[in-house]
Amino acid sequence: MLSIPVKEGDNIERSLKRFKKKFDRTKKMRELRNRREYVKPSVVKREGMKKAVYKNGLNLKND
Repeated sequence: MLSIPVKEGDNIERSLKRFKKKFDRTKKMRELRNRREYVKPSVVKREGMKKAVYKNGLNLKND
């Protein structure tokens, strides 16, 4: 359970921003999205390979 201590006189927008940042760091939303449907491990591996090839291509263009 996430909790953000709100001090007396603290701005609610700032507290909400801290909560959102802390929530993003937990990566719960990404996990929920990944669990919506089952993806075979071979498909996950293939997507990872495609992503690696793409990133490697970007690095070669910058050299």
